[in-house]
Amino acid sequence: MTDEDIAEAVANDPDAVPIDIDWSDAVLVMPPKKKAISIRLDEDVLDFFKREGEGYQRRMNAVLRSYMQQKSKPKKRA
Repeated sequence: MTDEDIAEAVANDPDAVPIDIDWSDAVLVMPPKKKAISIRLDEDVLDFFKREGEGYQRRMNAVLRSYMQQKSKPKKRA
């Protein structure tokens, strides 16, 4: 397919909607660095997260981050 063929196909495609997004103010955000470690976990804990499928390490990190953030909050006085 030539560029002209592609342009014509897009022009004739009723689902092809022009994208009107201004990317001029876009900022590159790098994800936080990860550190490879070795950690001992109870087998049932690891199995629980693995059963949820792909991304289990990311979910474990999210749980640990949530715990860390809760523990870092100033304690409320009664």
